[in-house]
Amino acid sequence: MKKIIFASILALLALNSCDSMLDEVNYGNPTTKDMMSKEENVALLVGQAYADVKWLHDHWGYWGVVTLTADEGVCPIRMPDKDWADGNYWRNLNTHNWDVMGQAFRNIWNTTISGAVLCNKLIATLENNKESMSEKVFAQYVGELEVMRSYYYYMLFDCFGRIPYQEKFESDTEPLMAPEKVWSRLVDCLEKNAPNLPVVTDANRALNYGRATQGFAYALLARLYLNAESFGCTPSNIDLTNSASSKIGSAADFYTNAVRCCDAIIDAKSYTIEENFFTNFKINNEGSKENIFVIVENGNAKFDARSNGSMSNKLRLTILTLNYNHQQTYGMIEKPWNGFCARPSFIERYNKNDVRGAGTDAERALGTNATHQWGWFVGPIYDADGKTLLKDKDEAKSDAIIVPTLHSLTEATDLEGARMFKYEVDKEGKYDYCENDFVLFRYADVLWMKEEAILRGGSGTSGANSADFKRLRARCFDYNEGDKEAAFNSAYATVAPGTMTLDGILDERGREFAWENMRRRDLIRFGKFNDPKYVEFVTGTDEYRKWFPIPYAVLETSLRDENGNAIWTQNPGY
Repeated sequence: MKKIIFASILALLALNSCDSMLDEVNYGNPTTKDMMSKEENVALLVGQAYADVKWLHDHWGYWGVVTLTADEGVCPIRMPDKDWADGNYWRNLNTHNWDVMGQAFRNIWNTTISGAVLCNKLIATLENNKESMSEKVFAQYVGELEVMRSYYYYMLFDCFGRIPYQEKFESDTEPLMAPEKVWSRLVDCLEKNAPNLPVVTDANRALNYGRATQGFAYALLARLYLNAESFGCTPSNIDLTNSASSKIGSAADFYTNAVRCCDAIIDAKSYTIEENFFTNFKINNEGSKENIFVIVENGNAKFDARSNGSMSNKLRLTILTLNYNHQQTYGMIEKPWNGFCARPSFIERYNKNDVRGAGTDAERALGTNATHQWGWFVGPIYDADGKTLLKDKDEAKSDAIIVPTLHSLTEATDLEGARMFKYEVDKEGKYDYCENDFVLFRYADVLWMKEEAILRGGSGTSGANSADFKRLRARCFDYNEGDKEAAFNSAYATVAPGTMTLDGILDERGREFAWENMRRRDLIRFGKFNDPKYVEFVTGTDEYRKWFPIPYAVLETSLRDENGNAIWTQNPGY
């Protein structure tokens, strides 16, 4: 069962809820020492660390910010009812004109720090009970917590650069750490812990599902090395102390280390490219051997009591993007909100035969009656009978036909913009929210990171002709007759073996990883983030917008030194 690691966590919450537990008198029940001597109990205790990651895939959190500020997503104001106006909040993200009051920035700050602090608290609990565990168990689970803490801090770091990075469970407040120092601490921590984490095999895949593993640690490390320069790191300003990762004498060494981390994952043979692209995003996608790390979902669970305003810890992606009429077509419990869609130029980067795109002209014309699944939905929306074309909800009662174009951010119709469709939609009315586990890291990303790192000067041997890479290319044209890999190479020559370019990789990463939390950082790394020629509708082109502002509410409540000056200060430009 995919919920296996979360099913019994509540049974051990009390173990970590207060320090007095460690001093209780035993009246015949198992002592803390007894409980911590069993690895399954340690695993359940450590499993608490994954609770806060569920806040990060919401449109009012990390996912919404990184998606709407990139070229892959947009949320226009839809007329005539001005749906999604929200004081121009979404439009400001779309155009790169956000300010320090953005609600999502505060949500990201609070939820990532909450997750990191919980990891530190759990580490302290393990340290206090170290004698009850074997050295191997202690090292593995402390390592898991430190890697998960690194992921929380990575997302905070990716957004703000200067963050309050801490590795101890303590209340001391220090000045915000500079980006290159944060990067160094994250890399050191991951290099130290990756070897201690379990390598995924078919035998232990279910047990480690949704948890930090060696593959996850090396994938995050590769991402840090690949993006080092985009984070402002240079060989002279970083401060690495871990001997396994300290050989950075030139910029090329960042990329050589990215290749090394990718090879560690590839050589472990834990993962493989799925034959079908959509296997990774099915309602029951726990069977994917390509997904390295996911957020485990429960589509019928209630909102967490800590719900922060409009933010939720439930995945609502298909609800967020589909048109209102899709509820009638598919019998969805929750009526879709008709919000997020793709920027038109992003859809144009797909060949029409590419399954990840919006489909051929013939398939688009069929809409909800299409014979194949496509990554984006465009076309007419029919009733559940597949015969009656539904009408738009506006007064004109126009036919409900989704188009990929978008003529305005402030006066869009309800039918404009291609809708994300790669996550399987619940067509049986079983779930209130998405049951699909949300994908954060995939093996396909590892393969593409390695090729890019080599093109950027890293030492290593290309795997572009490997069996996994051939499968990765071929599946994109799965509905074609004949040689599917040849069809890919013909359509996308700039990422075909032997003719691969960096710009080609950027476009291919967009096609492959749409709405998977990567695109904003990819655009920054390629120097395209603030380019209105690349990201439609962008007007805020200042370089400082590569970092988001420290939330106003955070600075207002930050501690002050003996002279009354705030310990935390705002990012430049805001």
